[in-house]
Amino acid sequence: MAPTLRTVVHRAPLGLSVLTGRDALDRPVRWVAVSELEDPTPFLEGGELVLTTGMRLDAAGAGPYVGRLVARGVSGLGFGVGLGHGEIPAELLAAADRAGLPLLEVPRETPFVAIGKAVSDLLAAEQYEEITRAFAAQGRLTRAALRPEGARAVVDRLARELGGWAVLLDEAGAVRHAAGRGAAAVGGILPELGRLRGRAREGGSPASLAFSTPGEHVVVQPVGARRTGGFFAVGLGKPFTPVEHTVVNAAGSLLTLALEHGREHLAAERRVRAAALRLLLAGQVEAGRETLERLGDRFPDGPLVVLAAGGDREAALEAAGEEIAVADGDRVLVLVPAAGAEEAAAALAARAGACPLGVGAPVGPEELRTGIEQADRALASARGPAGPVVRFADLAGRGLLALLDAGAAAAFSSALLAPLREYGSRADLVESLRAYLACNGHWDAAAQRLGVHRHTLRYRMRRVAELLGRDLDDPAVRAELWVALSV
Repeated sequence: MAPTLRTVVHRAPLGLSVLTGRDALDRPVRWVAVSELEDPTPFLEGGELVLTTGMRLDAAGAGPYVGRLVARGVSGLGFGVGLGHGEIPAELLAAADRAGLPLLEVPRETPFVAIGKAVSDLLAAEQYEEITRAFAAQGRLTRAALRPEGARAVVDRLARELGGWAVLLDEAGAVRHAAGRGAAAVGGILPELGRLRGRAREGGSPASLAFSTPGEHVVVQPVGARRTGGFFAVGLGKPFTPVEHTVVNAAGSLLTLALEHGREHLAAERRVRAAALRLLLAGQVEAGRETLERLGDRFPDGPLVVLAAGGDREAALEAAGEEIAVADGDRVLVLVPAAGAEEAAAALAARAGACPLGVGAPVGPEELRTGIEQADRALASARGPAGPVVRFADLAGRGLLALLDAGAAAAFSSALLAPLREYGSRADLVESLRAYLACNGHWDAAAQRLGVHRHTLRYRMRRVAELLGRDLDDPAVRAELWVALSV
């Protein structure tokens, strides 16, 4: 932050006197400009302390001169006496007083360059102090990151450092941790997250962005190195200073480091869980149980239920939370106690988005392979029109056909019944076979259903047997034909 006029005036060696505009001495001085031009404003940016001896200034030009300086937004005007003027012209004093412009008298013995050096030293000191504050804040954030709470401690520390609020969000925009007054009002952040994701989809890496609402300034940054694993947002009631931006960037780096370290730790845990699952599938229940316990997982007591989640495997693994979960093939397997299976399935489906989910039936640890097969059957159905959550118990209740792969079943049916469909124009062979099987081979009942004589039906069934090359009295043949007709 730039020094104020008050600070410059109080530099005793300069000997400056304030003649007008005492109420505006808290204006920042961003630089010192020396000019004897009647209109120096084309060479000013605003915020300068303008120094002049009034060499070209007369009584008529005093008012317009002050007006131009005020319009340009200068911090103040220093008038050097003893060269062009023995004292400050009354017209200039009156104009500065009317405009509220701080007018400083610079004594003859004070060179303008001394004022410039003093302001430069003050600016350098302010910058050094800001850098020192930034380094100190980064140190405190780093120590916070080393605490057991990790990312949460960084967010808490960041809110305290800036005197505002900070919020850590997951990739979907849900709040993971919030700190500071006003952190609850994060609804306005969600559209901005969409903009960041849009940049990522366009091929660029998500960058930080800043936006303002009435009375609030917000910075949003993604968290993650290889892929975005979440976001964090910081809000202040004033614009962010360069130092505050530096502190925010440091917090973002620490949060990213914590996230990546956590991912590596999770990846290692998942590899151990996968090895434990292979032991369980191999029937080595005690070895699998011991492996999980060494990892800190407690193998559930009693019956188990296997959940099979499709879709984004990383999202499913994160959604599984502390449950025993492993990525295997194109799905994630989650082992939960049977008593909490419904609750776990609902939570997994809600947190993992629209991923298909298959829920197996309760099984013992020794029957884990059966439980996985059941969950996979249900998952296959959930990936189709029956989704997004399918339970094996409901699937089995809908009959054998519900357990079959739709594409494979259709291909089987088409191939098996093709000779009947291709037999001239006698498409009635298919319906005759259906009626015959539905009536369990009773000729009279089947013939009555079709509205034909039983001898006609006998003839058709002999033709069916010849075309298919199968014995219709064989129960296995009848079962296959009934499945094909049902499909």
